[in-house]
Amino acid sequence: MRRPLSLMCADAEKGWVEFLYKSTGRGLALLANREVGEFVSVLGPIGQGFETDPARPLILAIGGGVGIPPIYFLADQLKGHSVFELFVLMGSEVPFPFDLATSSQAIDGIPAEVNMKVTDLAERGITSRLASNVGFSGCFKGLVTELARNWLTALSTQRLTKVQIVSCGPMAMLEATAALAREFEVPCQVAVEEYMACGVGGCAGCTILVQTPKGPAMKRVCVDGPVFDAATIFTG
Repeated sequence: MRRPLSLMCADAEKGWVEFLYKSTGRGLALLANREVGEFVSVLGPIGQGFETDPARPLILAIGGGVGIPPIYFLADQLKGHSVFELFVLMGSEVPFPFDLATSSQAIDGIPAEVNMKVTDLAERGITSRLASNVGFSGCFKGLVTELARNWLTALSTQRLTKVQIVSCGPMAMLEATAALAREFEVPCQVAVEEYMACGVGGCAGCTILVQTPKGPAMKRVCVDGPVFDAATIFTG
């Protein structure tokens, strides 16, 4: 069966896409063993992505674990955008799969020793910081949502009105992110991770409970999501 994977980078003009995945299980192990020049069958893109609001140009993008690729993809798509300013926070318990470098840029709410950045994002003009409980050098020791809270707390009331949050990662992280959004009264979108079988909405194997204006409903992550308003999934 197919494996649902998030896009990390894409170039429509040149006709290529890039994925980041961990080789766990037989299917992904087989994919990892593919060689250059081999063909693979791909269905996509599917579902609904993040919808950024120009009225809130300061985007706090939070990615955790295998939820990092969609955040990287959004940052790549918005690089050089004249409206939006991104601040990317990533959390991982395994080594980050990117080239990293030390940054001398001071950021309000971020401890000075938390100075590791993603080189590729920096080259795109995007600020990033990292978190991990493992104790990687230059990374915040703790949850990425704790680091996000420090940053939000340091913002002025006026600047906070310009913030929107986007996030992808484990459910516990998304729930914590949604709680932050409620606390600081900022809009938040989350990309939900779920197992998918068909990927086209036919099997209903990836449904989750979502609050709608008409009441609770089961929505399919593959076609109705994977991005949802955090407040419709995590009600507090």
